[in-house]
Amino acid sequence: MTAPQPQETRARSTTIHLSATRARVAVVGYGYIGAVIAAALAQRGYDVTGIDVRPAVVEEANAGRTSVPEPGLREAVHEAYAAGCLRATVDYAACAASDVIVVTVGTPLDALQGADLTQVREAAMGVAKHLRRGQLVVFKSTMPPGTTERVVRPLLEEGSGLKCGEGFLLAFSPERLAEGHALAEFATLPVVVGGVDAASTRAAAEFWRDALDVEVVEMTSATAAELSKLACNWWIDANIAIANELAMLSDALKVDATDVIRAANTLPKGQHFVNILSPSVGVGGYCLTKDPWFVHDLGRRHGLELRTARAGREANDRMPQYTVGRIEKELRKQGRSLAGARVAVLGLSIKANTGDVRFTPAQHVLSALQQRGADLVVCDPMVHAEDAARVTSLPVGGDVEATLRDADVVIGLANHDAFKSVGVERFAELVKPGAFVFDGRSLFTKAEAAALRGLALTYCGVGR
Repeated sequence: MTAPQPQETRARSTTIHLSATRARVAVVGYGYIGAVIAAALAQRGYDVTGIDVRPAVVEEANAGRTSVPEPGLREAVHEAYAAGCLRATVDYAACAASDVIVVTVGTPLDALQGADLTQVREAAMGVAKHLRRGQLVVFKSTMPPGTTERVVRPLLEEGSGLKCGEGFLLAFSPERLAEGHALAEFATLPVVVGGVDAASTRAAAEFWRDALDVEVVEMTSATAAELSKLACNWWIDANIAIANELAMLSDALKVDATDVIRAANTLPKGQHFVNILSPSVGVGGYCLTKDPWFVHDLGRRHGLELRTARAGREANDRMPQYTVGRIEKELRKQGRSLAGARVAVLGLSIKANTGDVRFTPAQHVLSALQQRGADLVVCDPMVHAEDAARVTSLPVGGDVEATLRDADVVIGLANHDAFKSVGVERFAELVKPGAFVFDGRSLFTKAEAAALRGLALTYCGVGR
């Protein structure tokens, strides 16, 4: 077997030159991230076609609409559609007319806590049938390191009859957007790219620079770029786990974890400062709940016992039960119980000002509260009814004041602006006198918490 050539050697053999200026782009996988990327590129004048196997999603896009719960996305999709720059189809044949093909399909956990690459393989095979000479293919789906080189590349080459580097270019560029800020971050965050060869890295970097006018970080390989995505979410999840366990310890010591974290974060370390994130009722979302398991599984496959990824996941997964246990404990001190209490729950989504409920920890909190006989009234004005129905059988309203009215207990599970706008005095007027307030997402500042106590309400929270 001939040893693989270094990237620089292979790069000299390619004659592909891709101009990304106003390129035609196909976005394969028109889900949460796919819709954001498609709309943002179309708004910038690119001719964008979304490709998705779900007819309902395609039909919605071709009506200029989206049900993806991301601030500003509905307007962006409508604007791009009205300008004739955005359309969708179930037919992979649309790839043939594109200069750049961006793949953003899902990579859920499999039964062994590794990556299920079914959608990645299906997308690669679908693209390969219509791949033509000179195209750039960029995968953004979060994948175990080595997937672009060892899984995607062979499928594209076998299905198209073309050779990577000679017939087409292939790179990985991780998706790094946060729900609630995706459109703004897509236009400003540095983009990481790593190709299977130097020409692919260069072409992908040029495309994103032209498309977004942002900093592009060029990696030495697609594998390095893939690992960079996992490194980010590994760090975030582990950091939140530290914050959550620090909050648990602060509760035991009867100190305010937010004060402890604020003090700790003033210490310079390396190029930055100590940066402990905020504790909460748990971690949700599509990426943070699975990517650390990808890391753990990857280590296992290489004979390594990577303990921090697993520890972070386990620490964060137990926070919903800890939250409910803490509420019960505090109520018992007052001779009260969850059973039969009118409990107003503010928030179902995973974070502030987004309607994303994928793997939301609120689901587990609600289930535990139901088991204890609480009379639940749930409010989240950011969440669509059909999305709410996927995580709870309870009705989820959008009227904050109606939810708070006559509540014995209030539990904050998301710090939406709509909740904050009620104001402390109005909040106290709506709930029952002496109501118990548990803040699971730092909905109230320290001063507001003191004001609630001054209005004869009981206030506590995770680490508070």
